[in-house]
Amino acid sequence: MLTASSLSIIILLFLISKTVIIVSERENVVVERLGKFHRTLGPGLYFLIPFFDNAAYKHEMREQVIDIPSQSVITSDNIQVEVDGMLYLQVMDAKKASYGIGNYLAASNNLAQTTMRSEVGKITLGEIFSEREAVNRKIISEIDKASDPWGIKVMRYEIKDIAPTPKVIDTLEKLMEAEREKRAEITRAIAEKEKLINVSEGQKQMAINLSEGEKQQRINEANGQAQAIRMIADATAKSLAVVGSAISAPGGTDALRMKLVEQYVAQLSDVIQEGNVAMFPAGLATVKGIFEELKLDEITKGFSTMHAPRAGE
Repeated sequence: MLTASSLSIIILLFLISKTVIIVSERENVVVERLGKFHRTLGPGLYFLIPFFDNAAYKHEMREQVIDIPSQSVITSDNIQVEVDGMLYLQVMDAKKASYGIGNYLAASNNLAQTTMRSEVGKITLGEIFSEREAVNRKIISEIDKASDPWGIKVMRYEIKDIAPTPKVIDTLEKLMEAEREKRAEITRAIAEKEKLINVSEGQKQMAINLSEGEKQQRINEANGQAQAIRMIADATAKSLAVVGSAISAPGGTDALRMKLVEQYVAQLSDVIQEGNVAMFPAGLATVKGIFEELKLDEITKGFSTMHAPRAGE
């Protein structure tokens, strides 16, 4: 049986437990007086009025992490994926967290799931991977607006895993294979195009080089011919000048005419010998006629004098 002293000690301990409260650095305590909110206790030592004051709620004030379970989501391009995430939040107002909602952790979890499902359903599968940061910001914004009356602040949200179904994975692998093959075909086509361009450019350059070579050859030949013509013309002019000088000298005209007579006779002899029909021009029956035909009267006279019969012959 309990003695009076033991009972007194028990009652004293009970009163102390209801009177003295120690709040740690990481917590806030909501105190009710006669069932109504009285105040919020921060870190420290406090004394309560027994039977009047009651430490109704105790809240963790550090940032908390909620693991969002995986859920099936259908994207805007009708692909089913399994998505989960991590939600980071912190209690900012212990009173609102106590009276604004029954269980803010469960409410935040459910809100994160529904918001994630809604936001992911607005985009394609590719955009989930490429725009993960944008999706996270949208989810944070939506949850933060809804959770403000609860006295909590959503710090950040991270999509942890995105897992398409096996059928979708198989389809995606086939699409990726087709895309790789397409890029390979494009690469080969571009390489073939560049090859043809290079070959045509080479042929074009070769044709240009050949035409330039032929052009330069023709220019060189023309320059050579022009140089030869100039040289021949110079030689002819010099020879004519020499002939002219010789003709203008005493006896030059007679020598020229004699030379012409010799050439004429020689050429006429060749023509007569090579012809099939004997021919002799009229007026050329005598050597004198040749000279008369050439109008070389003086030479004819000299020639006749040289061949006239002497007296006594």
